[in-house]
Amino acid sequence: MPDSFENHCWKDVVSEEILEIYQEYHRETYMGRSPGLLAIDLYNLVFEGGARPVPEVVKKFPSSCGIYAWNAIKPTQELFALARAKNIPVIYTTSETRKEAKPAAVHATNRRIRQLKTNAYEIYEAFKPEPGDLIIYKERASGFFGTPLVAHLTRMGIGSLIVCGESTSGCVRASVVDAYSYGFHAVVVEECCFDRSLLSHKVSLFDLHHKYADVMHLDEVKRHLQGEAVRRAV
Repeated sequence: MPDSFENHCWKDVVSEEILEIYQEYHRETYMGRSPGLLAIDLYNLVFEGGARPVPEVVKKFPSSCGIYAWNAIKPTQELFALARAKNIPVIYTTSETRKEAKPAAVHATNRRIRQLKTNAYEIYEAFKPEPGDLIIYKERASGFFGTPLVAHLTRMGIGSLIVCGESTSGCVRASVVDAYSYGFHAVVVEECCFDRSLLSHKVSLFDLHHKYADVMHLDEVKRHLQGEAVRRAV
């Protein structure tokens, strides 16, 4: 169990000493009851500039996640296909853009805000929403904060969440912590999350896995959703 529990992308940045400290967190991971797929901020902005190294691509496209975003496209498409095949509800989040909400006044720090394309926050074409999918428009990092997401999850009978998207250290992390706070078990799919900082990606997944969620590889999620080793939350 300890080896499989820590068999994730953070192995090369988390020391043996820290792993020893976190031994008490080792447990059986599971897929919660009645899952929904929560796709965090898979919008055009983070794919700008193509599949290039982040230090290169951000010179022209500061919000792009470069190669990390593009590496996540295929596994995320596989996750979407599996969810749809299993009739698992799909929920997207993206940024609020309506003028009356004054989105330009909402940002985490006083960093320079640049002019964006009008379609910057539209869902990227590889993950195009289908009829019946839900899109949550948010003003803060978490998909839960100040939105009707909990009400929709309750109405749809969703008891747990499978989470993908970006950025791992920002909106994914904030949304997963809030999911935990609202009582939803979350599974974060490692290959289907990304960040412009690989270090932040790895450390954030480590923290989420040991405190607020179960981080799983895509193959593990497939096995659970195909009926193997499924455990239902009480």
